[in-house]
Amino acid sequence: MNTFSEILKRNSLSITDGRIKILELFYASDGALAHADIEKNAGLVLDRVTVYRTLQTFVEKGIIHQVPTTDNSVLYALCRQNCANGHHHDNHVHFVCNQCQETVCLDDVTVPAVKLPAGFKPIQSAMIVTGLCNNCK
Repeated sequence: MNTFSEILKRNSLSITDGRIKILELFYASDGALAHADIEKNAGLVLDRVTVYRTLQTFVEKGIIHQVPTTDNSVLYALCRQNCANGHHHDNHVHFVCNQCQETVCLDDVTVPAVKLPAGFKPIQSAMIVTGLCNNCK
């Protein structure tokens, strides 16, 4: 729990049981988590709004990032590439298993650069690869 408290302190956030529990869930997961996953597994009585606000705060602080999905729902995963307040550097591919639906950040596989027409300015790139994970193949 000391590590989670340090993460919150480093990001100028209050240390609460709810925030620590949500961080624990992310660090225990190999893949991305949905809002409903966090609510279900938090173990504490956290209401939907508290979970939502915590997730938004963690995104803003660069602790977690949003993961694109094929159905436009929102998933979240830990930022492992030294993201900072308002500046995400998670330019990696996300893999979605067609069978078990697990979504995994492929940190070592970067999204290729896209050459845009003159006058266009890229802000964020995202790539999803679908297939079968190691457990389902």
